[in-house]
Amino acid sequence: MTWLTWRQFRVPALSVFAGLLAIAVVLAITGPELVGRTSFSDEDVLFQGTILALYLLPAVIGVFWGVPMITRELESGTHSLVWNQTVTRKRWLTTKLGFGLLAAMLAAAVLSVAVSWWASPIDALSAQQTDRGMMPRIAPVVFGARGIVPIGYAAFALALGVAVGMLLKRTVAAMAITLVTLAAVLFLVPTFVRPYLIPPEQVTLPIVGEYVTNITGDDKRGITEIGVRKPAGSWELGNETLDPAGNVADPLPSFVQDCSPRLDQGPPPERGMLEACVAQLGAHGYQQRVTFQPGSRFWPLQWLELALYLAMTALLTWFCFRRLRHLS
Repeated sequence: MTWLTWRQFRVPALSVFAGLLAIAVVLAITGPELVGRTSFSDEDVLFQGTILALYLLPAVIGVFWGVPMITRELESGTHSLVWNQTVTRKRWLTTKLGFGLLAAMLAAAVLSVAVSWWASPIDALSAQQTDRGMMPRIAPVVFGARGIVPIGYAAFALALGVAVGMLLKRTVAAMAITLVTLAAVLFLVPTFVRPYLIPPEQVTLPIVGEYVTNITGDDKRGITEIGVRKPAGSWELGNETLDPAGNVADPLPSFVQDCSPRLDQGPPPERGMLEACVAQLGAHGYQQRVTFQPGSRFWPLQWLELALYLAMTALLTWFCFRRLRHLS
């Protein structure tokens, strides 16, 4: 059964690993050039490309590995031939899922190690930044392309593809559903789950020029929002203005909104004028509260999210074996 599984799986598997080899070669050539640098503005395309590759890999695994692994046999009827031999249903599915999961996790591990090594000088510099110019590795987009969580993404994607394929028994429809579901999960977990796997920290800062990083407004209300500098290398979850009583000031008080001229009444106000307006908040006892996940929690969050995805993978695997009883 193992030999048969390899024969059926070898073309998509070798295609993916060939792509990973090409990426690894590019990273191995360009990686040493990043060591010791203090500016990486010319590496934006490759930096973003590596992140994209790590998010595309689970999609490829789920759609082109997981779905056809089962639906191809269900549509052609070859599964009945195998079951009528000495291979039981449970052994048939165990071999396919086991082979696929190991290959998927290996592929994700290889790509993540290569990308994490290549981007390590960039990540080290971003961990020292307190402005908004660089994304630290704990930031949502970068977090999923570092460390060990890509292994969980790949395992979940393959199990999802197999489960949807067994449920729908139609390759094209199962591919579409798998892709949409995977995209939804990869969006929902960083937005609604990851920030609270560990209770976030908060810090209250004075509203003074050295801390203020951004001032935004609109044509009708003037200044509507300000932001202060977050801790270096952290993932900012909230940046709120507090009134003297400790309540969130939303909207900002009228003396700040009316301080700067409206954009529809003339040219945009200069930065110095806006800072003078914002400084009035501090004079009236207002403060800024920053909610964040510190960079030091990168690895604890990685392990917790990996455990979450492996748990979902186990749940999907259980569903597959339950569904196996109803296949004919």
